[in-house]
Amino acid sequence: MNKNEFYQSKYNHDPVVENKAFLEYPIRTLDPPISIVDRAKEIEKADQWIQAGVNQKLDVILKQIRSLQNLAKEIIEKAEEDAKLHRISCNFEKKPGMILHLYERPTGEKYFSLLSPEEWGTPPHKFLGSYKLNIDMSFERIDPFQDES
Repeated sequence: MNKNEFYQSKYNHDPVVENKAFLEYPIRTLDPPISIVDRAKEIEKADQWIQAGVNQKLDVILKQIRSLQNLAKEIIEKAEEDAKLHRISCNFEKKPGMILHLYERPTGEKYFSLLSPEEWGTPPHKFLGSYKLNIDMSFERIDPFQDES
């Protein structure tokens, strides 16, 4: 029995490995060192895993960016609509909580009225819709026939 066999028989508590040459890392200090080719394969595998993780995280961020872009677009469109509604002719002071009814004259001029189509009986002009002025001075389109609560 040589020195190596003696060492393995006395201190070997690991399961028997048939061919250590195919392992990616040495099991014990007496095992042969890892070759450069094996090290390159290990690095390549690690790079693939890292790249896959990065791609997944970037995909999540991309989806969030697109969602935020859509939300920003909606906010801008709503602000533009509110700005147009604030520029419509109105012969009274608008206060938050008021219900305003939008009409259009035959000339195409739009105006707000406090009178709903029902209160007019027969509205003098084309009715376009009812809006509630919110506290933040934005308009909320409402159904004129719903209860005001």
